[in-house]
Amino acid sequence: MTHTVLRIDASARRDGSESRALTQRIIDRLAPQGIIHRDLAVAIPTIDAEWLAANWTPQDQRTEAQRDTLALSDSLIAELTAADTLVIGTPIYNFGIPATLKAWIDQIARAGITFRYTETGPEGLLTGKRAIVAIASGGTQVGSEIDFASGYLRHILGFIGITDVHFVAADQLMIDAEASHAKADAALQALAA
Repeated sequence: MTHTVLRIDASARRDGSESRALTQRIIDRLAPQGIIHRDLAVAIPTIDAEWLAANWTPQDQRTEAQRDTLALSDSLIAELTAADTLVIGTPIYNFGIPATLKAWIDQIARAGITFRYTETGPEGLLTGKRAIVAIASGGTQVGSEIDFASGYLRHILGFIGITDVHFVAADQLMIDAEASHAKADAALQALAA
């Protein structure tokens, strides 16, 4: 069976990025047969009024302009759908995720496509996938009360149906880089390929 990974890099830095280095190590460990790479250093547009109007117009009633407005979103969802495993590499910026990662999430979280509303609440439609999130931070401890990144990512991934979520954190690098790297190494070694 083909194993495809969608790699999302959210760091604004291409060189010297801890999250990118950690993400590469995860990819090396997984040794996927296929990799789809989305580098969010090339910003994704945020959703706007035109996007919302296009999204809420029934598909068979959309104008050509509305289809064009949703083309990137459709492409990003196709990348996600094609992947067996999602690997997200992200720094923590100001206690949360980078704006570019939030823009990607806004583009792929679409009612009727990646989730739906039911009588019992929302239901994610992208089931059967695994996500591994590589997080780097200078001072924020992942899982602490000031970490608004990991909990949000776990929640939004579950919201679209991806409930098998693992974190590999190199956090508090500015406090104790050696201990941070050792903790990340241990989490990396515990990952099932």
